[in-house]
Amino acid sequence: MEPHIPQLDARLATAAALVRPGEAVADIGCDHGKLTAFLAASGRYPKVIGADLRPGPLSKARRTLAEAGLCAKAELRLGDGLSVLAPGEVGTIVLAGVSAQTTADILVAAPWVFARGGPRLVLVPATKHALLRGWLYTHGFALLRDIPVQAAGRWYAVMAAEYIGEALSPTAVSLAACLYGETGREPGAAAYQALQRAKLAKMRLGLPGEAPLAQAIDALLAQAGTTV
Repeated sequence: MEPHIPQLDARLATAAALVRPGEAVADIGCDHGKLTAFLAASGRYPKVIGADLRPGPLSKARRTLAEAGLCAKAELRLGDGLSVLAPGEVGTIVLAGVSAQTTADILVAAPWVFARGGPRLVLVPATKHALLRGWLYTHGFALLRDIPVQAAGRWYAVMAAEYIGEALSPTAVSLAACLYGETGREPGAAAYQALQRAKLAKMRLGLPGEAPLAQAIDALLAQAGTTV
């Protein structure tokens, strides 16, 4: 049987492109193992680790690797979050497909991530992109790339972040910074940002006019030429 290398959707292909070459990489929450297999097949990384919390997805990942003829080129680990990794073991950690809050919880549970020269984080939150950006800014991370991509009819933000130790106070992080991040430098920014504003406009309808968040939303929408 011919080896079958998985094809990635735009979301995972973009994540793969942000992985540091020449260093070990971990795909945390690897699920079906498509990204793990793709990274292993590229030959660009000395070690590829796929990990998941549950045995079921890990079995799927093992089958994906077998079908691609890559069982010897990737290691699968069962465990919770980053507990499967030793500090300094990998140069990039990919976390895709979980919520912004779960992403933050996974990172907080691994204090070694919060170090200058530590691993690059490639993050693809399933929900609440703005929440994750705000968390990164206030916990000492810089967004190197923030790429809006469409997959299966949905917009995602694929973020590459590294720890720089300069945590901003929540009051120093603007609503626009959380909402847009660094997407303005990327193709697809206009459509992505318009969608983000549409979500914000819906949120605004449930807020009293005197609320600080309501006023911040009004100012941002006015600047973009949008009204509630």
